[in-house]
Amino acid sequence: LPPGVAAGLRGPILALALEPRPPGATKLESSTFWRIRIGDVRVLHAIDDGDAVVIVLRVARRSESTYRRVR
Repeated sequence: LPPGVAAGLRGPILALALEPRPPGATKLESSTFWRIRIGDVRVLHAIDDGDAVVIVLRVARRSESTYRRVR
């Protein structure tokens, strides 16, 4: 991602630590993963409520292959 785009993602990604399911977050079908949209970028993440952990799996611009490898 270009540096300007990456810099704009820092805040929303860090905010997942406080609110792992923010308004607008979507649970992926047939998966335990979640997605948030930040412009045309998607942040895919997993949530472990038991250990209070959020794992960011992928940050990518939306395309046909964005979700292919994380199912």
